[in-house]
Amino acid sequence: SLAKSPVFLQLFFPSATNNTQPNSRTMTTAKDPITITHTATSSSFTIHPYGAHITSYATSPNAPPILFLSRDAILDGTKPIRGGIPLCFPQFGQPDPSYPQHGFLRNNYWKVVEGSAFDDDANGAGIAMELSLKDAVHARGGKWGEDTKYDCVCRFRVRICGESMTNTLEVENTGTEAFDFQMLLHTYYLVSEGKALDGTVCYVEGLKGYKVSDKVSGEEYVNDSDEPIVIKDSIVDRVYTPMGEKVGLDVVVGTGPGRKILLKANGDVDGKAVPVSGVVWNPVEKAKSMADFGDDQFNDMICVEPGLLSDVPVLEAGKKVTFT
Repeated sequence: SLAKSPVFLQLFFPSATNNTQPNSRTMTTAKDPITITHTATSSSFTIHPYGAHITSYATSPNAPPILFLSRDAILDGTKPIRGGIPLCFPQFGQPDPSYPQHGFLRNNYWKVVEGSAFDDDANGAGIAMELSLKDAVHARGGKWGEDTKYDCVCRFRVRICGESMTNTLEVENTGTEAFDFQMLLHTYYLVSEGKALDGTVCYVEGLKGYKVSDKVSGEEYVNDSDEPIVIKDSIVDRVYTPMGEKVGLDVVVGTGPGRKILLKANGDVDGKAVPVSGVVWNPVEKAKSMADFGDDQFNDMICVEPGLLSDVPVLEAGKKVTFT
């Protein structure tokens, strides 16, 4: 059925080192959005230095956007951007209330790695950004406050090539103390024709056998159904955690009539693979209480968010975690 789909987009989140990693660590400061185009395929994406936040991606100039961006999104660097791909670290949600929800990556200006932007016929086009903890002046607190004993450098690399996008988020512990963490890409997909609540065209397949934590009902159970995950008539907020030997995330996301996305995610800590969870979210009725989200725009999106959330080892001094 995938081969017959008119649109078949692949998004990969590899644990392997991307060969586009720049040799230079020279940084340049920018505050305006940056658009990168792959000349050979005319695919393009826009990334905002505030949060190293991808706000748009299209496979061609006339193709519909892949990512959802709220019409009320704040783009002036005063608050996180609603839509696109927000980066979450060192926590997802707010399990530690002493510092802000989703951590500090999405609330600070990142620097462009000088010389990292590229446009190559065969290898695609992309760019890299970096954020050092000392430059993260917002959304700090608790054990990650100004007097923290921790230190780290975060790097985000993006590459597109036609109908594929590869994102790699890497965090290196540059301090002397180990720290625990969570990491997630809070990806918003655009659902065409406003059909997010139509389970025949908007759905997530591939989560059978996962442990489910329902953040709305408080229920926990194992998803033993072959049926796809769909959005019905009320808020959906669930974390799907792999069980057994399963490590990587490999799902199909329906984003409207004739549109499917293959989403793959892998992560490793110091070279050791760790399990990847998936979060499915749509605010539905809660949209009315969100100032930067249109009341009716729940019809236009679904969040399917790969993350390192459970059974993640601490990041020891001098070691790296690689994800997207």
